[in-house]
Amino acid sequence: MVKIKVINKGHQPLPAYATSQSAGMDLRANIDEPVTLHPLERRLIPTGLHIALPAGYEAQVRPRSGLALKHGITVLNTPGTIDADYRGEVMVLLVNFSPEDFVVNDGERIAQMVVARCENVDFIETDELGDTARGTGGYGHTGVE
Repeated sequence: MVKIKVINKGHQPLPAYATSQSAGMDLRANIDEPVTLHPLERRLIPTGLHIALPAGYEAQVRPRSGLALKHGITVLNTPGTIDADYRGEVMVLLVNFSPEDFVVNDGERIAQMVVARCENVDFIETDELGDTARGTGGYGHTGVE
């Protein structure tokens, strides 16, 4: 289990796994008054959380499937990446793709956060990459005969 330092400057509980095999933890809106998202509007919603991820990890902010299906609310930059050296407040960029207003209330579960290992890489310039069965086939190419 990875240990992550957190400062909770808000009034919501810390994120927690709903079940023993959940991949993500719910993030809650930490707001003083309801926020109305009009159709096609996007807003940063605060969580009150500040985290210190260990080097080699990222936190991914992802949509909640229920909000997306029932209300057309999603996280715009999915997944939003929180880098290990970021110490600011975790914010959620919500967008309303529905034709109706959506009200975000304090404490509402607005997104989920998945903590994942990530690797840093060194690019090595070369003149060839080697052959593969796919080759240079691009978008929609695999599985097409």
